[in-house]
Amino acid sequence: MSNTGVGSLNHSIDTTNAWLSDVAESFGTKDRTMAYRVTRSWLHTLRDRLPVPVAAHLAAQLPDLLRGVFYDGWDPNRSPQRTSMEDFLGRVEKEAGLKGTSAAEDAVRAVMSVLWDELGPGAIDHLLAVLPKEWWDEKWLRDNVYQKLQSSEAVAGAEAQDEANVA
Repeated sequence: MSNTGVGSLNHSIDTTNAWLSDVAESFGTKDRTMAYRVTRSWLHTLRDRLPVPVAAHLAAQLPDLLRGVFYDGWDPNRSPQRTSMEDFLGRVEKEAGLKGTSAAEDAVRAVMSVLWDELGPGAIDHLLAVLPKEWWDEKWLRDNVYQKLQSSEAVAGAEAQDEANVA
């Protein structure tokens, strides 16, 4: 337990440490430095893909310390940036210092799984509603995280939105 003398900071540090520990465990390591790099790269890459109101809504649900990481270096005037899943994974791979697309896929799965557990389906529903449906059709993501999302109302909403955009 942290002891900064400021209760809210102690709580944020402890919560962030727990999240990083969970990401590390989901990624199959005990290396929290690597878990931090993975979480940071995922947060930044996702943040830049989201519309500003959705990004702010997601950030508001993060522990204070991770919220600062989320906003670090952000230029909301450049959001949202349209990217393919391949580009998204490439950026996560590069920023986290990973080697290979499969490592980036594992990283995204690990962070998404922890986010699901910590923030609940409502936060994920909100993300699904604004991200391209084809992202959620990716087998590597669906096999882990999407199983949790199958009952999500946002899956049906994203599909309806995609159909409306095509029509």
